[in-house]
Amino acid sequence: MSFEQLGPTFVKLGQLLSSRPDLIPKEIAEEFKRLQSDVTNLPFEEMEPVLKAHFGKSYGQVFKDFDKKPLAAASISQVYRAILSDGTPVVVKVQKPNIENIIHEDLAVLFTLAELIETYVPEAQVYNPTSIVEEFAKHLDLETNFIVEANNIRRFAKNFVGEEQIVIPKVYSELSGKKVLVLEELQGIPLSHKNALEQEGIDPEKVLKTGLRAYLKMVFTYGLFHGDLHAGNMFVLPQNRIGFIDFGMVGRLTHKTQEAIANILIALSQEDYDRLAYEYIDLAPYSGFVDLDNYARELRDLIAPYYGLTSKNINIGLLLMDATALAASYRIQLPTELIMFFKSIVSIEGMGRIIVNDFDFLNYSIDFASELVKERYEPQKLARNLSIIARDTNSLFTTLPRQIKQLLRRLNSPNFSINVSSEDVYNLKKSVETSSNLLFLGLVIGSLLLSASILNLVESASKVFGLPFLSFMGFAMAAGLSLVAFYNYIKK
Repeated sequence: MSFEQLGPTFVKLGQLLSSRPDLIPKEIAEEFKRLQSDVTNLPFEEMEPVLKAHFGKSYGQVFKDFDKKPLAAASISQVYRAILSDGTPVVVKVQKPNIENIIHEDLAVLFTLAELIETYVPEAQVYNPTSIVEEFAKHLDLETNFIVEANNIRRFAKNFVGEEQIVIPKVYSELSGKKVLVLEELQGIPLSHKNALEQEGIDPEKVLKTGLRAYLKMVFTYGLFHGDLHAGNMFVLPQNRIGFIDFGMVGRLTHKTQEAIANILIALSQEDYDRLAYEYIDLAPYSGFVDLDNYARELRDLIAPYYGLTSKNINIGLLLMDATALAASYRIQLPTELIMFFKSIVSIEGMGRIIVNDFDFLNYSIDFASELVKERYEPQKLARNLSIIARDTNSLFTTLPRQIKQLLRRLNSPNFSINVSSEDVYNLKKSVETSSNLLFLGLVIGSLLLSASILNLVESASKVFGLPFLSFMGFAMAAGLSLVAFYNYIKK
């Protein structure tokens, strides 16, 4: 509720964190899932200045007709239906006015909060709040630049060129810019609409296989996949075709991550929990604190009860997200794109169950995963990998003699020294210094007490509290130094 009141930036942050149980406690991630996705529409009068700034005051000459009622509204933009001057139906995505300034102000607040949390709440440092805000800032920077989204769309269109069953909307680059995006209007019905699969000539089973095959090709073939693939972003078109929209959020996978995803799916299908645990650990930054055996055992306890059940009974995506939350307890932080993939599986399984009651994502996807793993052992790929190894080996042998020569010259230098830095050595040094200081103070205090006791036996004309003056001063100094010693002991 607080995030909703704080505005669009915090709403989007909460929505992002809801899918990152590896970064925040699971109960908070679950709470963030309740953030509303529906946003109040801004009146066209407030949006029109953005159109005028982009097209000029005569933007009406570009469009034969422009529907002032938005098709959809989000935190950052609103989408309108329009017709170009040549009669082509299009959709126009328009960025909300002044949204960038609002985001920058909110991000400044978030960075300050993150730094305060890291400074004053040590137990929160494991979640690295500053890195969370940095990742979120990069995400928003890309999402508020429609030129990036237009480029994403062109890349997806290139990847699926020649595949008639997959439709990616055309980008009108000459009419688009950073704050306005003009796209071809898809002549279909969103899968989220109840009538999408009831159109004449539509075979739900074919639609499912077409959409799933397209998604798996994004992941395993191209390494570029739709990062927000819910039912509202998939259109069912005539002749069992599938159309995709909204490419502001995309995931990019390296070959290593692609193979890891394939191995994760295969490990799930074979109940190989050690392999599954290893893939999680291998993708995360190195940590010497991970107990692989314990993590594998807890994964087994988490997943084993559901083995053999189809997606009608269990959601593989949610299970992988739970495994990710478990990884967080072992300080295993996974790449953003992998979490995005797990999240997209959750959406796909939800859409699959709309079409097929007993939809099993794992069975559909395992063939693709197996093909990717087999590709590593194909002669052409092995030859390519061997050529890379040969090139690197040749470079190593070429530069190694020179590097060894430089190392020997450094070792023979009269000024050669090795700097060793160890936190344990530093702590030991600090402990020894503190103990030495306390020991010194103890000797001084003991000497003062002994001297003051001897002086107390000497007759003196000037007394303080019944003690000779010098004796009183000795006891007073001993008491003061005792307080100093006690403070240093507590501080240590």
